[in-house]
Parts: sequence; C-alpha cells; structure tokens
Amino acid sequence: MTTETGKQTILVVDDTPANIDVLARTLTRDYIVKAALNGDKALRICAQCSKPDMVLLDIMMPDMDGYEVCRRLKDNPTTKHIPVIFITSMDDIEDERAGLALGAVDYITKPIKPAIVELRVRTQLALYNQERELERKVQLRTEELNASRLEVIRQLGRAAEFKDNETGLHVIRMSHYARLIAQALSNNDSWSDLILNAAPMHDIGKIGIPDSIIRKPGPLTESEWEIMRKHPAFGAEIIGQHDSPVLNMAAEIALCHHEKWDGTGYPRKLKGEQIPLSGRIIAIADVFDALTTKRPYKEAWDIKDAIQWIDNRAGKHFDPGLIPMFHRVMPEMLEIRQRYAEPDSPAYPLPSSTPCT
Repeated sequence: MTTETGKQTILVVDDTPANIDVLARTLTRDYIVKAALNGDKALRICAQCSKPDMVLLDIMMPDMDGYEVCRRLKDNPTTKHIPVIFITSMDDIEDERAGLALGAVDYITKPIKPAIVELRVRTQLALYNQERELERKVQLRTEELNASRLEVIRQLGRAAEFKDNETGLHVIRMSHYARLIAQALSNNDSWSDLILNAAPMHDIGKIGIPDSIIRKPGPLTESEWEIMRKHPAFGAEIIGQHDSPVLNMAAEIALCHHEKWDGTGYPRKLKGEQIPLSGRIIAIADVFDALTTKRPYKEAWDIKDAIQWIDNRAGKHFDPGLIPMFHRVMPEMLEIRQRYAEPDSPAYPLPSSTPCT
C-alpha cells in the first residue's frame, strides 16, 4: 500500500526484536516499516485493507514458522500477490529451494548486508509495481472490450424488438427479471450477470422473420406460425459459436427460450432438464413481461392474473422448480416493471386471455 507520503509499506516478520530493528534502520528512509513478532500477527496485518507491499519473513519462529506463513499468504486470493522475501539464518540450498517453491521471490541469508537487502527489496518492489500496472492496464482494456461487446448485444437485442413494434423496454425488463430469478436460484453473481447480459438477444432471430408476420395485428395462421417458430434457430445461427461466455449463453437462450417443460415447445421439443437452465429461466421472465405489457393484439394483464397463469402451467410450460424463485423475487420484479414501464402503460392493466408465447 502506497501511503500519503508516497512510500510503500514493508512488513518485517521475525521473533527477535533486534533483527527487526536492523531491517527497520535499513529500510525506514525509503519505506514505511511495520513489524510482527509472530506468524499469526503477520497474517492478521496482511488481511487488513491496507495490505503491505512486501513481506520480509524469518523462517525459524515458534508456533508458526515462516514456511507456513508464506504458504497461507499464497493460498489466500487476497494476499497471494504480495511478494515475500525470506530473510533467515537457514543457509542450506534445500532450505532456499523450499522457500522459493512456496512462492517467495527471493531468499536472503543472515547476517544481512544492509546495502544488499535494500537493493534486492527495491528490485523486487519494482518488478511487483510493473506487474500490478500491467494487470491494471489489462483489466481496464478487458473491461472496455466487455463493455463494447455488451453494448453491441443490447443494441442487437433492441433491434429485434423494434422490428416487433416494441420500445426496447421489454428487453430491459425481462433481462432484469431473469437475473433476479437466477440470483434466487444460485449465489453465483457472475452467472446471474451472464444471464442479464445475454438475455437481450433472446429474440434476435426475429430479424429473419418477414415483417408481414412479425407486425401482423391479428392471430397468425398455422403456416405463419410455422415460419415464426423458426426464429429461435435463426437467432442461434446469427449469434454463432464463440469463445465469449456471454455470446455462447446468448446463443443458448435464443435457441431454447421457447422450449417447454413437457416437451411441447419449439424448435427442438426438448423436455424437462434437457432444456438448458438459462432457457428455462428466460421462458418465465419473457412470458411474464409479455403477459403484463400491452401489445398491439392484447391489453396488459393484471399482475395477479399473470402470476396465476404461470403457476397453472408449472410442470407443463415452465420448470416447476423455478416457480418458487419466481414468487420469491416478485417484489423486486415489480420494482423493475415500474422503473422501466412503457410510456403509455395504464395504471390499472386490463385482464386478457391471449398470452404471447
């Protein structure tokens, strides 16, 4: 941790105060020096938010030796990157090999030469600083690329909705609904965020459906439905296969979000857990938003009627195991619905009997 003075912090760990004093006198001019007389205190200092930039570590200490301290630091994701230099009287080549094998960056034997310690500390900190700066730049660039990719996904998803006479708010609402259900099912935030970011492309395949069908105000004929049922496959083909997890999930969702639990869905008539979990979640989120939103061919349903309709189709259209999650997050879903309401959304939606599935 670089302090307000611009100095980096070094933690010296040794059970002999005189050894700590020697190192402190050597390093205090250029660094903030902290000290620990045992391994347990060293680990507690390293676990704090203001972590040291380097640890100078003795090996022979009571209760917990330096090897064990180093092992625990390297096993902890929050401290594994802190460079460790062993400073010890153990000068056997096997001792040095053991220390470096644990992840230490250097090994200095006692009695120390202050100028050598200062030089090697400076060298290792410079390498550490370069590594952190490189990681920062890589992370920043990765975030920029991910942001660009996600924006393209969102815009393509909105393009499909605009073709379908939608405002684009449907994509936003159902994506958030899907994440809420995923979060209720799993504590894996990265997976639920993946669903949030992939969901906007669920209907991208509608780009391949003729406008005369997409924009038809009345019921579709069977031949028109035959064409409409091709849009999941079109969507998966448009997205394609990629190394990107979000694009792969987007393709999976596009292909499977119209499958039904009892095997009567389309395009592949998958049944039960043959349907990817992401597709089963999107099915609920998509239908709930379709039911509760006004469309050219229907009025918006009352919330209670929409919930009842979905409940009645658990085990038929929808995964029955996901219905409790759907109910659990309903308060948050209603907040999302209000936040991203359609401009002409009525205060009291009228019931209907024609869902969009």
